[in-house]
Amino acid sequence: MEVSPLCIILVKSDSKGDRLLFRYPFQTQHSSEPSGTRRKNPYTLPVVDDLLQRNNQPHSNINKENLTGFTDEVLSSLFAVKTELCNRKFELKVNDVRFVSHPTLLQLRNKQEKEDESGMLVNIVFALQALASHSVVKCYHDLSKRMGIVLKYEEKRCGYVSEQTQLMATAHDDGYTSGPGSAFKIILEKCSLAGNIKKMYDDLCSTGLVSLRINRWIPLSFCLPQKVHQWHMRGKIVEPGDIDRCLNALRPYHSLLLLHPLHQMNDFTSLDGSPSLDRMLSQYSPLKNLQALASDSDLTLTHVFELTAHLVYWAKATVIFPVCSTNKYIISPNAPIHIHSPLVDKFSEAFPGLNLIRVISEFSLPTSLGQKCNPLCHPTQQSQLVQTIIWMLQHHLLLQLHTYIQYMPTDNGLLLHKTDNHKKHLTSPSPRSSTVMSNYQINHTERTESESGASTISEAPELITNRNITLENVSFTSTEEDKQDYQEELLLDFPDEERSSIFKIPATNTPEDLKLFARLCRKEYFQGNHHVEEIMYLENLRRSQLLQLLDKFRDVLITYETEDPAIAMFSCSS
Repeated sequence: MEVSPLCIILVKSDSKGDRLLFRYPFQTQHSSEPSGTRRKNPYTLPVVDDLLQRNNQPHSNINKENLTGFTDEVLSSLFAVKTELCNRKFELKVNDVRFVSHPTLLQLRNKQEKEDESGMLVNIVFALQALASHSVVKCYHDLSKRMGIVLKYEEKRCGYVSEQTQLMATAHDDGYTSGPGSAFKIILEKCSLAGNIKKMYDDLCSTGLVSLRINRWIPLSFCLPQKVHQWHMRGKIVEPGDIDRCLNALRPYHSLLLLHPLHQMNDFTSLDGSPSLDRMLSQYSPLKNLQALASDSDLTLTHVFELTAHLVYWAKATVIFPVCSTNKYIISPNAPIHIHSPLVDKFSEAFPGLNLIRVISEFSLPTSLGQKCNPLCHPTQQSQLVQTIIWMLQHHLLLQLHTYIQYMPTDNGLLLHKTDNHKKHLTSPSPRSSTVMSNYQINHTERTESESGASTISEAPELITNRNITLENVSFTSTEEDKQDYQEELLLDFPDEERSSIFKIPATNTPEDLKLFARLCRKEYFQGNHHVEEIMYLENLRRSQLLQLLDKFRDVLITYETEDPAIAMFSCSS
């Protein structure tokens, strides 16, 4: 899907009438109507039978990615809308072209620099392909709205729009007999507003980043995410909704990876004008997570998330996991690493003496950074290895794998009610909780009837709540009977078939291990939705502590490796 505009049109309407002042590109294109449909003699009458048998061929207004088939008079009539349609979204579809704009009503200024009672409608229209997605149309409407706001301000400040429209109208009147398109050439040479429109069109078609200074005074910056991310995602269309979903999944343990060298970010930060962004970039390192970056920059974590979202939206950065020795990488499935790839020469320029094919071949199988770092190597060599990893991550050549855990207590897999529990635990009591209730009520009833007979089953909910609170503080005694009671109480909410499988594991004899296993299992960390790093952060666990637990309960826990879905959008393999 092509997201670049077909044409940008400037139309005005005032007391003197409506007029198309400028359009770019302005090369006149003939209509694509088949020549056989035109009559050679205008005085001949068509045959009725021919009209009935003639096939109506679809008419196209796009020729070589340019708008065609519309005269200036037709366009001015279409987009010189009434006052009721001003300051709101305007969208029109004609054949295979969709026009989108935001008409703006300006108050003109007279020569005494006072506001005139008369008004002028200015409409900057973008011609797009009719199949453009809703998000693309929304972005172009936003750009037209921003242009209208800037022109309205400049007209109020110094009468800029009145001056420019007068120059354009004069050029049309003087160059009308000089041939089609000659007036637009004169306007492009004399009017700065026309030059801004041309630069806007070129930027949208090339990079998707627009950076203008209207009247050499007001800066206007705009990002078309569907276009701007194609340069580093190799033609992949990235919708704003995809970016929003990824940024909503940001966690403090994620990290920021700039796609440009830090010294090349000066132009962007000066345009942004945010001192907090400069402060964050001064402490930037792909070895830090966002929480550490916020602490070092003396910024709140929420503000660092916002700045990260800003850099990601403008394709200045991407989101990764902090580069560390435990990270495991593998070659991305769509990595362009053939012999004649331009990245081979680019890598050799960045790291003289190294070959990209040889370096990346070491990651044909999942390999951790710690396996590549030799303790006997010089620190310079280790630093160079880290820099090559960062370079390959910037160019999406490597894919990081995370370890996920799946709880499989029986030979037949997870019990059916356990699967339903994951889907319904937010809206209804889980089956495991109901099992706790029923088992506890039965045991409690038998116990109380045998002792005093005074208690009732209705007391069970309160006692269950108290039991859950004090369960973690149960002390372990040395007798086998007490140990068995402790295990039974700790796994009371587990089905009998699962408990029998767990009790066969020798690690259940250690209270701390069993307690940690039961807690992580109850919080549904072992359902393949949380990787090891996320569990470590959420539960404040050490990696060695969690890995030891996985090893001890390997009979009921299965591990597998895949990429983090939260940041999978930034990898070309997704």
